[in-house]
Amino acid sequence: MSNTLPYLAHYATHLQDDIQHLLSQNKLGDWLRTRYPETHNIPNDNELRDYAMSLKSQFMKKTQPLSKVIYDSKIHIVNHALGLHSYVSRVQGGKLKSKNELRVSTLFKHTPEPFLKMIVVHELAHLKEKQHNKAFYQLCQHMMPDYHQVEFDVRVYLTELERSGSVFVVSKN
Repeated sequence: MSNTLPYLAHYATHLQDDIQHLLSQNKLGDWLRTRYPETHNIPNDNELRDYAMSLKSQFMKKTQPLSKVIYDSKIHIVNHALGLHSYVSRVQGGKLKSKNELRVSTLFKHTPEPFLKMIVVHELAHLKEKQHNKAFYQLCQHMMPDYHQVEFDVRVYLTELERSGSVFVVSKN
């Protein structure tokens, strides 16, 4: 089963079977659109930065500031990355300065807001917890209580996106 559903390989067999059944009936996209009927309206880097900074100020006030938040077309799911965080350290005038950057794959420019939030929350959590450990996932759930469900749904979205090439229609707000 994991060969046909690579994004869901580590989930329970019954969940994979349910998704495979929807795929075989060509109903997976409909299932996603029913669960998430609208896409977000965060179309550019400036609005993405405001969105990320709002979440950061709400949940992670004491972490280092973000110097850059952008959509990045170079991030591909082939590399198992949906977003990236990076830290650049430089010596300036005898002081060590670090800059934190957060990048989100352009795959999430036209998705439901919970999908974008899950990626941003995930990358923000890396500001405090570098590894994907228990503390990391607890922090993700603190910022987004339904984090694990949305992560699963994002993986389902990636499965359908790979199959059909398109899942959501952009909302006209």
